[in-house]
Amino acid sequence: MSVGGVAERNHVEARGLVKEYTDGPRTVRVLAGVDLSIAGGETVAIVGESGVGKSTLLHVLGGLDRPNQGTVSVGGIDLGPLRDRELARFRSESIGFVFQFHHLLPDFTALENVMMPCLIAGDTPSVARERASAILERVGLAERLLHRPGELSGGEQQRVAVARAVVRRPALVLADEPTGNLDPDTGAEVERLLVELNREAGITCVVVTHSPRLAGAMDRTMRLTHGHLEAS
Repeated sequence: MSVGGVAERNHVEARGLVKEYTDGPRTVRVLAGVDLSIAGGETVAIVGESGVGKSTLLHVLGGLDRPNQGTVSVGGIDLGPLRDRELARFRSESIGFVFQFHHLLPDFTALENVMMPCLIAGDTPSVARERASAILERVGLAERLLHRPGELSGGEQQRVAVARAVVRRPALVLADEPTGNLDPDTGAEVERLLVELNREAGITCVVVTHSPRLAGAMDRTMRLTHGHLEAS
């Protein structure tokens, strides 16, 4: 769904994406001319068989990897011409990532993990703490702020990861199998959280998933097959 003035900022456009890897003497084409247009505030699921390049597509959309050919723009900003440092800054300001394995910093508390994107972006510690505390309360972890990841359940850790991804209200959240490592009930919790945050803030969300339930909660589903995206 689009929410007022955020729609343009949150629009994602990909045109003619080609991504190739070399495997010894072979060249493997993972993406073979992918086109994708996502309206601001829309939620999209990307499905497909294992190994077809879904995670690769997500990494290219988020500027974690560069395509061999084609363009990606987020909110009208073409990622292609950005230098590595500019791209890193754009990612920190505009894109949140959630992965199957949460990648939380084990020696830091839940609060400190969620503060990290704010501190990297230049917020003062007091502002970062305030923002992180608010979003952790929003995801039901107000009583767990000072717990380290090892002291949290798998579902709690993933909620911390979601909080970290959205704490600065990015234009775009990219989630790679966010419920794939969770039991069905906990996965449903994380699914509801992503949908609610999208509705509240108009954050555009692209989710790679094998879960029919999670895919069904998105506005639409696209299938990646033989390097191309098709409506599913």
